[in-house]
Amino acid sequence: MLGRLLDKLKAPETAEESPDHLLALAAAALLLEVAWADHDIADDELTLIETQLREQFGLTDSEVQALVAASREAHQDSVGVYGYTRTINEAFDEARKFELVTALWRLALADDGLHRYEEHTIRKIAELLYLSHSRFIEAKLRAKRDV
Repeated sequence: MLGRLLDKLKAPETAEESPDHLLALAAAALLLEVAWADHDIADDELTLIETQLREQFGLTDSEVQALVAASREAHQDSVGVYGYTRTINEAFDEARKFELVTALWRLALADDGLHRYEEHTIRKIAELLYLSHSRFIEAKLRAKRDV
């Protein structure tokens, strides 16, 4: 499954696999990676993931649900985040990467507390997105204000 997803990320073939769809899929996979870092994806985390995808990509409810389902399936077979961050790096400017990392922080801070694995996962993603440490911290502070 991961191989097929990574192949799609490299070469979209259909309208459903358009560049925008694949970017949303990559973002959803990164959000799920953070949600799963503490080995529990709560319903409120899924709701927040869906909200973030709707806001960042202008998707309908049915598109978001299909995207989350595809991302969950891909996440189960995933061996890392590099393929997803590579896709994001190729299309997002620094401002959109910052917004994505802020969304990751909002997700991590939404439940009872920040788990150390969630922070580690966000740090790894931010580094792979080539965000500076100061922007990483700025995203965390902005998310704390928003929560």
